[in-house]
Amino acid sequence: MEKFRDASYSPQERAEDLTDRLTVEEQAAQLIFDAPAIERLGIPAYNWWNEGLHGDARAGTATMFPQAIALAAMFDQGAMDRIGTVVSTEARAKFNEFSKHGDRDIYKGISLWSPNINIFRDPRWGRGQETYGEDPFLTAQLGKAFVHGLQGDEKILRTAACAKHFAVHSGPEATRHAFDAQSDPHDLEDTYLPAFRELVGVGVEIVMGAYNRVNGECACASTMLQDKLSEWGFNGHFVSDYGALDDFHLHHKVTADAVQTTALALKSGCDLNAGRTYDNLIEAYQAGLVSKEDIRNACVHVMRSRIRLGLLDDKTVYDDIPYSVVSCAEHKALTLDYARKSMVLLKNNGILPLVSEKYQTIGVIGPNANSRQALEGNYCGTPDRYITFLEGIQDAYSGRILYAEGCHLYKDRVSGLARANDRLAEAETVAEQSDLIILCVGLDAGIEGEEGDAGNEFASGDKIDLRLPEPQRLLVEKVMSKGKPVIIVTAAGSAINTETDADAIIHAWYPGQSGGRALADILFGKVSPSGKLPVTFYESADKLPAFDDYRMTGRTYRYTRENILYPFGYGLTYSKAVCSDLRTDGNTASVKIENIGTADTDEVVQFYMKDDSDCAVPYPALCGFVRVSLKAGQQTTVSINIPQCAYESVDSNGIRAIRGTNYTLYAGTCQPDPLSEQLTGTVCVSAAISRKPL
Repeated sequence: MEKFRDASYSPQERAEDLTDRLTVEEQAAQLIFDAPAIERLGIPAYNWWNEGLHGDARAGTATMFPQAIALAAMFDQGAMDRIGTVVSTEARAKFNEFSKHGDRDIYKGISLWSPNINIFRDPRWGRGQETYGEDPFLTAQLGKAFVHGLQGDEKILRTAACAKHFAVHSGPEATRHAFDAQSDPHDLEDTYLPAFRELVGVGVEIVMGAYNRVNGECACASTMLQDKLSEWGFNGHFVSDYGALDDFHLHHKVTADAVQTTALALKSGCDLNAGRTYDNLIEAYQAGLVSKEDIRNACVHVMRSRIRLGLLDDKTVYDDIPYSVVSCAEHKALTLDYARKSMVLLKNNGILPLVSEKYQTIGVIGPNANSRQALEGNYCGTPDRYITFLEGIQDAYSGRILYAEGCHLYKDRVSGLARANDRLAEAETVAEQSDLIILCVGLDAGIEGEEGDAGNEFASGDKIDLRLPEPQRLLVEKVMSKGKPVIIVTAAGSAINTETDADAIIHAWYPGQSGGRALADILFGKVSPSGKLPVTFYESADKLPAFDDYRMTGRTYRYTRENILYPFGYGLTYSKAVCSDLRTDGNTASVKIENIGTADTDEVVQFYMKDDSDCAVPYPALCGFVRVSLKAGQQTTVSINIPQCAYESVDSNGIRAIRGTNYTLYAGTCQPDPLSEQLTGTVCVSAAISRKPL
């Protein structure tokens, strides 16, 4: 038996043996994402590009979970691990069957280019919906759990996870192919790199480079970034974002042509090309721009990943995963549960939960009321059933329901031949004849998302501001003027200011295939809302720093208390939980939490730390969180291990160290600031910790 097929050898040894059996031309061909078969060795073709952000994506039927930003709102590592397990299990099941039919096309493989662990530093960024929010600690904890779920605990990876986009990447989308993201050493180490370091630390198999430059270097050929990966002990392979290498010569202008680009990328550590730039690899080799060893090293790296996935083994522990797991009842139950837990109740004057008997007619109005797109978000699969907001409410309510679309999502008319505002009269009529109005507004991936990905018509996928599109603003104004009780439901992957004084506001995100049922369960009190904001909701984009300014000053809850509509970590429930008796014992912190209200609910206990060093971030930073279920009147104690990073601060040179001597630890159901306490009616408890600097 050839060594590369012998599982008694290490993946490195097997990859080297296989690579050394290939010609330099064959090695080069394996460094493009749609790697061809090596028929003389019995190696089948493999396409590296698949997506698994919130479900196995773009290859037919799959369970669709809420969008990543919604999953972050659960503040729940265990849930993220389970989601990763479901996504990877379904991907394996489909790969098993599709391979039997000779289908090895794009989106059919078991290398999933997820998660996106970029920091959602600016609410205008369209791709922020793909992330786990604005906080590096939360992003790292959820990302690690998701990677574990995707890759599993066996010797063979269930799927290969990918940490993207490395690094300092969060818009603007319109200029991402030519943009140079400038970040000082402090912000790099304090904000942009920690999540990548943590995911490398748990063995993520793939790291994907970003489109932009970072401090002058193309992210896919950055000496500084590659040095970081080496320092952290990265042992997988590095892939470019799709088409990113072409940007070197077409937009960044750091090389003269595709051949020079190929040489720069390969010699700088980019093993795999998502795109066709590496078609020039042999020409670069013949010109002496890359060596045979450069090509061999990259080929060993990608072959090592294929071996870790079991792609060269006769049999793996995953070969018998049946196709019946795809979109099975168990997985659908999970996506419903997580949709319920991710929605954030931003405001409630007591109208919720609804008492059905109180209303004879409910009006459901808005462009997102019956929209499947409002459930999806980007990078999604295709569920075998959608339940829109309207359908969920219709299923849950036995009284009369009137429906009106009200307006187009962003155009001034729904019908092309009609006059402007052609659905407004219907909406006003429904509002006038209803006892209660549920107004479903917001965005979808056609407005916010990746540049060019879903036909985005707003700033290449970014948002212009934080307001609703103009037709929806007019709709909201007309509906609110009727003087009826109004509940606003926003579907969006980012911060929205509805600029209204509605009776209640629920931010539903893009809640996945069962979003409508989850919303109805919350509206009618079957479950209590329990999501928390993983991003700050600002009042106005006009008061934010410039979108292309990557300095953290004035951004996120760790660096500003200005311009805040709803703070990071905020979210109401149908009950009231209070924290008390915060204690520390070494690096362990515990706090009591009691549900003093009348409804059963989940809550998220949040721990924040602030130290007295000159290098500390201005405001307390998240250092732990625990989701807990509490019956009415129930009390329990939760605890965390205070992580090392909570004691550390970063100086202007990017050096992370323990510098403080006096720390304040906070615990509560929100972050410790006056606005959070005012909005929630609860106070964070605190405890002092002393620690000597190293």
